[in-house]
Amino acid sequence: MNIARNGLTVAQVLEFNSNLGYASELTEAMSFLAMDPRTVFIGQAIRYPGTAVTNTLKNVPMDRRIEMPVAEQLQMGISIGMSLNGFIPVTIYPRWNFLLLAMSELVNHLDKLPLISEYRPKVIVRTVVGSERPLNPGPQHLGNFTKAFKSICQTIKFVELEEPENIVPAYKEALARDGSTVLVEFGDYYQEK
Repeated sequence: MNIARNGLTVAQVLEFNSNLGYASELTEAMSFLAMDPRTVFIGQAIRYPGTAVTNTLKNVPMDRRIEMPVAEQLQMGISIGMSLNGFIPVTIYPRWNFLLLAMSELVNHLDKLPLISEYRPKVIVRTVVGSERPLNPGPQHLGNFTKAFKSICQTIKFVELEEPENIVPAYKEALARDGSTVLVEFGDYYQEK
């Protein structure tokens, strides 16, 4: 599919964007996570081009990716269930605003299971604050709800990924820690840092 008169495809644009520091560090972090045989990657546009996140998974084998429909609650529920069966889901929400639709599962299940049972789910949640540049997508795609969720959740760790050099260490820590982590990326930094 051509997106402009210059003939660039969506995949070529995503490849171009990933050649910068921030996106390259995300690609390296996903490659690191994929080395662990327990990880499985689940979300929208992870097998097929569609978001800037897609290309950061280029080194993740396709048989470790589960493409989801637009069903955010179902995605989080599946991720929690998989974690209870020994997998480490890397569940990807391309916008914080989409993760809001899985709030019940995130807050009432993923966060509370360690407090009310012997279960200790480990889910790595990857989400993005939408980019404002070069085109502002509007208020439904720009939210950063990290502060609010930190105040609601008791066992989940939240990490905002402001600088490229913090990305790989943060994902390594998420894999190593006993518990779930939400890692918040910034869409504008994919092109700017």
